[in-house]
Amino acid sequence: MFAEENGLKGDPRLQAISQAIRVVPHFPKQGIMFQDITTLLLDHKAFKHTVDIFVDRYRDMHISVVAGVEARGFMFGPPIALGIGAKFVPLRKPRKLPGEVISEKYVLEYGTDCLEMHIGAVQPGERALVIDDLVATGGTLSAAIRLLERVGAEVVECACVIGVPEVKGHCTLNGKPLYVLVEPREIDNCLRCDCSSASADIQKKDECLRKQVIMCSSYQFSAE
Repeated sequence: MFAEENGLKGDPRLQAISQAIRVVPHFPKQGIMFQDITTLLLDHKAFKHTVDIFVDRYRDMHISVVAGVEARGFMFGPPIALGIGAKFVPLRKPRKLPGEVISEKYVLEYGTDCLEMHIGAVQPGERALVIDDLVATGGTLSAAIRLLERVGAEVVECACVIGVPEVKGHCTLNGKPLYVLVEPREIDNCLRCDCSSASADIQKKDECLRKQVIMCSSYQFSAE
């Protein structure tokens, strides 16, 4: 669900968060409209709003684990974990963690990838939150859920700063609740299809945006 549909409709913090996210055309390759959250991190008020909203939501849910997905989940996960009194556990790409790990593969739009977690970082029965910056297809978050459940954790919810329009109406992911703050920033001139005119079909615009953000997400989680 989106925050505005869950008690935060009209909350000025959501607009501030959205406006702080920069759209970078043609990055990392032609046709992709990259949702850049580094500008959100530069805006200390907007960044604080982001963390505060998540902390307010999860403070009383008895969560003991905040699992952040590499790499941008690492930026939001630690302050949220501190705010709710939980530990932060990084879910990393292959061969990044030095200790013994458990791995979970998942499918991208073009190929496959893998998340790993240290064995012993999460104990059976612990209540976990999965955090990332963006959800498009949900493949990465689904892998994170499976990884945590394999060690006996109870995944309470998945949370993202940005979610594509199709996320609306789909409040669960692998049976787990999904919570999103804002939609991707609108694109002034769509460079992948002829959908920038005022008379263009709204559904066509949404589909174009979805494809662009999914491509961005696929790049973000590709093997390094």
